[in-house]
Amino acid sequence: MKQGTIIICKARLLALIATGCLLALLSAYSQAHTDSGHIDVNGLSYYYEIHGEGEPLLLVHGGLGSLDMFEPILPILTASRQVIGVDLQGHGRTALGERPIIYEDMGNDMAALLTELGYDQVDVMGYSMGGAVALRLAIQHPGLVRRLVSVSAGFAHPDGTYPEIIAQQEMIGAEMAEAMQGTPMYESYMELAPNPEDFPRLLDRMGELMDRPFDWSEDIRRLGMPVMLIYGDSDMQRPEHIVEFYQLLGGGLQDAGWQRENMSQNRLAILPNFTHYDIFLAPELARTALPFLNGEYEFRNWGEQEREAGN
Repeated sequence: MKQGTIIICKARLLALIATGCLLALLSAYSQAHTDSGHIDVNGLSYYYEIHGEGEPLLLVHGGLGSLDMFEPILPILTASRQVIGVDLQGHGRTALGERPIIYEDMGNDMAALLTELGYDQVDVMGYSMGGAVALRLAIQHPGLVRRLVSVSAGFAHPDGTYPEIIAQQEMIGAEMAEAMQGTPMYESYMELAPNPEDFPRLLDRMGELMDRPFDWSEDIRRLGMPVMLIYGDSDMQRPEHIVEFYQLLGGGLQDAGWQRENMSQNRLAILPNFTHYDIFLAPELARTALPFLNGEYEFRNWGEQEREAGN
């Protein structure tokens, strides 16, 4: 295959991976926010926005996106929550810097940013790459996280995804940048990034991140806060991996029992008719996560319902 053809194929691949991101990034981010700015954290200047009022919720976006990608569901979340949106390293309005993009480092960055903003504890919801960052925040700084929602993210790589996805991710790199000029994703980066010339370097860093294997099984087992996993029924993460993730959290290991006495505190949701690339845009995502985040899951067991019926 000719080099030019390879580059075009890679560009098309990355555009496919980020299809959902593009839909949100193209729209104007019109939601009013109460506070925004940059905070210096561990050598990076992170951009953040704070929206709404209520219990704080840190919202962490996916790879090659920005906090803008949650715009479609933000009104649902801010109706009852104060939402803290952050552009991750090298994404949106946060500069790439000189260090590699590493999940553990970004987990520490989120902790430092929250502390700088004056939060003692927050709920966290992260999607895809942001889900991995949210997991590392919870693992490395458990006292900061009250409840965690991980959306379309895995606990191990490359085991969690399909082989064809791994092959595609291995092709991401700086050589794709030229072929992507003029595409909506490229133009969006040019508009938001403090250093637009860093786009090829960002692709290299993301390629390096995706080439780096990890397995957080033992860390997941030690998580103490309530955790909810949410996926589309046609997600990038394999069903077997999703089930194993839930089992690491103590769910799905035995029958719940007549009185729910064997139930884990953690939850698993599979949203029908959604993929990895569109679930973050879905109102169903916010409406599924909020009851868990708000601690509103209430259930009357069979005996309680029988007694109420008798009265």
